[in-house]
Amino acid sequence: MKCPYCGCEDTRVIDSRPADDNCSIRRRRVCDECGKRFTTYEKVETAPLIVIKKDNNREQFSRSKIEAGVLRACHKRPISAKQITQLVDDVENEVMALETREVPSKAIGEIVMKHLKDLDQVAYVRFASVYREFKDVGTFMEELRNLLDSK
Repeated sequence: MKCPYCGCEDTRVIDSRPADDNCSIRRRRVCDECGKRFTTYEKVETAPLIVIKKDNNREQFSRSKIEAGVLRACHKRPISAKQITQLVDDVENEVMALETREVPSKAIGEIVMKHLKDLDQVAYVRFASVYREFKDVGTFMEELRNLLDSK
């Protein structure tokens, strides 16, 4: 592992343990050259998951796209970074558990909305308004009614 500080390729692992998500390994390393310490995370690499977009184009699954959408929906809401990371982890784990190599973007969006609905209803409505492409106030109000009825 290359040192992020000096670029030296001689680093040693000084501590290894499961990460908080229990799906990766957290390793503390020290550079033999400059003596600085840093943390790396190891995750099992699986076959890439392909997302089928609305226009039938295909692209590789991107956790960062889900995270960006959730961050926009949660903007200025009382939701911690830890809660957002946990939600994105849960969505990613649920998508990977589908045991298929191609997943429609619609299915991923529905999973995100399910988790957002439990976390924050305002963030849920924000995400739904973009994801479901509300055309007018009527469709927006219909989604709000459905949200209130599900309580």
